Amino acid sequence: MFKTDNLSGDFWGGTAAMLVALPAAIAFGVTIYANIGGHYGAYGAIAGILGVAAMGVVASLMGGTDRLISAPSAPAAAVLSAFAMHYIAQDIGADLVFSMLMIVALLAGVFQVLFGVIGLGRLIKYMPFPVVSGYLSGVGLYIIAAQSPIFLGLPQGTHFWDAFELVSGWKWESIVVGAITIITMIYANKIMRSIPAVITALIVGMIAYGALGLVDPLLFHANNPFVIGELGGTGGINFIDSFIGRFKTIIYLNIDDITLLLFPALTLAALLSIDTLKTCVILDSMTHSFHNSNRELIAQGSGNVVSALIGGMPGSGTMGATMVNISSGAKTRLSGLIEGIMAVVAFVVLAGFIAWIPVASLAGILIVIGFRMIDKHSVKLLRSRQTMLDFFIIVSVAITALSVSLIAAAGVGLVLAVVLYIIQQIGASVVYRYQDGTEARSKIVRGKEEEMLLCDKGEIFSVYELHGSLFFGTANQLYTMLQEDLQHKKYIIMDMKRVQNVDLTAAHILLQIKDILHERDGYLLLCRLPHKLPTGDDMESYFNHVGLLKHLSPIKVFDDLDDAIEWAENKIIKEGMVVTNSEEILDLSEFDLFEGRKEQTIEELRTLVEVKSYKKGETIYSEGEGNGEIFLIRRGSVRVMLPYAGRKSVHLNTIGRNNFFGEFSFLEGAPHYTDTVAASDTELYSISRDAFEQFSLHHKKTALHFMQSLAAVLAERLRLTRSELGEEYDV
Repeated sequence: MFKTDNLSGDFWGGTAAMLVALPAAIAFGVTIYANIGGHYGAYGAIAGILGVAAMGVVASLMGGTDRLISAPSAPAAAVLSAFAMHYIAQDIGADLVFSMLMIVALLAGVFQVLFGVIGLGRLIKYMPFPVVSGYLSGVGLYIIAAQSPIFLGLPQGTHFWDAFELVSGWKWESIVVGAITIITMIYANKIMRSIPAVITALIVGMIAYGALGLVDPLLFHANNPFVIGELGGTGGINFIDSFIGRFKTIIYLNIDDITLLLFPALTLAALLSIDTLKTCVILDSMTHSFHNSNRELIAQGSGNVVSALIGGMPGSGTMGATMVNISSGAKTRLSGLIEGIMAVVAFVVLAGFIAWIPVASLAGILIVIGFRMIDKHSVKLLRSRQTMLDFFIIVSVAITALSVSLIAAAGVGLVLAVVLYIIQQIGASVVYRYQDGTEARSKIVRGKEEEMLLCDKGEIFSVYELHGSLFFGTANQLYTMLQEDLQHKKYIIMDMKRVQNVDLTAAHILLQIKDILHERDGYLLLCRLPHKLPTGDDMESYFNHVGLLKHLSPIKVFDDLDDAIEWAENKIIKEGMVVTNSEEILDLSEFDLFEGRKEQTIEELRTLVEVKSYKKGETIYSEGEGNGEIFLIRRGSVRVMLPYAGRKSVHLNTIGRNNFFGEFSFLEGAPHYTDTVAASDTELYSISRDAFEQFSLHHKKTALHFMQSLAAVLAERLRLTRSELGEEYDV
């Protein structure tokens, strides 16, 4: 179940993590239960310790993330403290509020388990950073506001703003102890790196309290208001009676009361889940590991359920204790189990010690923790116009957390983040690149007459390469950009390769575009439809489902952009009445390559050529074959492919009749570097390098003319290639 090959590292890591987690857990517990009044503040210390024990043991046993330390945390303290204050203010009995806290914690754990079971872990950990930053800042501010009256020595339950009106009630002893604790907490790591700052601060705070006791002997009285007080026995609390009393009080709650507890429980579950998964993500980046979000939520939820049942407070994966765990040599989740066990040992051994912990020291520790939770770097977002809205989200979430509730803050943040995303998407163009038909060219090497026609008539089609999201926010933007082209274009090509998702609004816009083109006997051509979008959907299947790709509809779908452009070019050539009978076999004299040559020269060249025939799909040559030969296409067409080991070959171009291929092998006298396949039944002339060299010895002028014609055609092809590359890379 547990790996024991790093037992020593896990033991010391878990022990060190317990020493960090325990004081903070005691502080969190006291913060929550002190709001109830009476002896419950002392019970809060026990609740914090039991929370460390339950979370550490159960979360590890349930398969939690390696090295992660779980313990009572700030979000739990903030939510439950606010909950207790709210119901105490409504004059609900202390014992009943005490039981209600247990039910909220229990339900929160159940919700976390459900989150993991239904797979919400993957969604929670991707919550937008501004939302997480805002709610953590809000929790930090809430903790500071809640602990400030305690720091000043005012009674539990005093509100932050009221504390500044009750200056006469401030206790100098509390302020001194709290201030010394805060200073120690801030600078301890700079002086003694081997001891966790929270331990050092707590010890120094207790020493300061003892020193002040020499001045004010009342500080040495047991159970005075400046300390936690006895955890059991005379003057303290009876843990067993309190534990059993919780369940007896539950009978006074009806279904309506339980229903009211669902909302704060859901709030708590969401915040603890976010806090845990945020820590897991950081842990992954530090240890080059990968956590299972859903399994972690089940483990955390189970720990919180057990913690609530035994009287502990809920918690989450904590960053500080986890960092100490890693630095102490821990590598597995056994360290979390040891942390929980050592918390029980510490409780048994240090019960008397805990009773004399000054509440001002705990307040000071929590105030520093609260300040560290505030995302102070977010202020830098104001420097850039692009990030000002992110700062607005952070501030809005923090203010909502303070003024309304933390769950409302998370909801506000999510809504604002979604709105911001939509605004950004709407502001960005969905057109990655636009090409007019006079610029766009397929990979077919065409003759001069066809090229001239395409240059003259190419404006009747255009190519739109789209990217991003086609949804209700950008669909009308695309339609607006197409308005002018829809007035005079017959063929509009849309390359969907970079599109990430499409919604029904965008599909409806495409239907409108198709219908407008149909009125002018035009076509909408879609190509490279993603078969697996980020959502897992198939775009072509989706378009079929919404009725875009109907049978005999004026819309065509192509696997490749080049195929779509080629189809549009062929339509233009056909409509331009260019008579090109691809079945007619060309004679050598009819090739553009030999245009203007004398009949005697042609006759001399006939002695060079060899006639070859290939069926559609038949390989003419493969990479590495041949030793220098050039082919002239008399009839049909040839696809030239660049092969890649382990990958699909890349289509370089398609060459039709009255053109040639294999020229590089011919010029270099080397094997071919491409594969060629007959795209249709094909008739070829073949001229080998050896035969040409023999021919050139006796017909130097004819050979020179041939090479000049070949160079001229290659130069034109190079010019077109350079133009295409310039468009591809915007140079």
